[in-house]
Amino acid sequence: MNGEFDCLRCCGSCAVQTLMYTGIQLSSPTLSSAMLDLLPAFTFILAIVSRRQDWTIGVNSMICDFRMENLDLKLRSSQAKSIGTVVSITGALIVTLYKGLPITPEPLQEKPLMSWVLLSQKSNWLLGGFLLSISSFCLSLLIVVQVWILKDYPAELMLTTICCGFVVVLSTIIALIAEGTSKAWILRPDMELVAIFYSAMFMISIRSVVFAWATRKKGPIYVAMFTPLGMVIAIGMGVIFLRDTLYLGSIIGTGIVGIGFYSVMWGLAQEDNMVKENKNKNMTSSTTTPLLQDKSLHV
Repeated sequence: MNGEFDCLRCCGSCAVQTLMYTGIQLSSPTLSSAMLDLLPAFTFILAIVSRRQDWTIGVNSMICDFRMENLDLKLRSSQAKSIGTVVSITGALIVTLYKGLPITPEPLQEKPLMSWVLLSQKSNWLLGGFLLSISSFCLSLLIVVQVWILKDYPAELMLTTICCGFVVVLSTIIALIAEGTSKAWILRPDMELVAIFYSAMFMISIRSVVFAWATRKKGPIYVAMFTPLGMVIAIGMGVIFLRDTLYLGSIIGTGIVGIGFYSVMWGLAQEDNMVKENKNKNMTSSTTTPLLQDKSLHV
């Protein structure tokens, strides 16, 4: 079962990267950010599906339980998670799509190269958005599948190493089919090479290990909720280090993301406390019941 899940995760990782890069090429980075903000919603939906479903992979049939999170709208913790997820996604979309008035002074000279590239793109918006949405859904599914793998194989470094190796092989095959010329494989010592090394080291390797460790410790919802928060951190770093202009929409969206994020974290913390209380009650009941049975036997 672990081997089948590993193959599914490797194929899914390759599909996510291919769909995401193709979607960005067809549409724009802005639409990519907006679709990636749907990751908490997709993960939340997959994690609360309560019924068991049969998945057939190859010749083996196995039953996988999708229920990773409890959803009982009568409980405040479930209400907080549901509302917080929607609020956080709304705030992230505001940060991505709404600009508003500038708060900090705008630079006198805009970056001509980046502005020209973004404005001159001939984008296929509908197809690009469709591919990006599928990519976000596949990424959510990968997080859920990762939970199943880590339950039986709690080794994040080895899991990431195996998956990255298979993804390299699959991506090479796809690139050989998609690129008909050998010039596409030539790397020059410029920003493109730096971006490739940075993506391989931090966005793929280190991020995958941290995501796997956090998923095993806290669950898929906890990991997915940091996606909108990452955009807020990126805006802050851009303003501080790159002297980017801070807009009103960014401040409003950041505040909304913070409220939604805190709501989900509060709901998860309440559920953890409930689980600990139930364990303590079960332990106390299991230790007191044999004593009562012994007394009844002596009597």
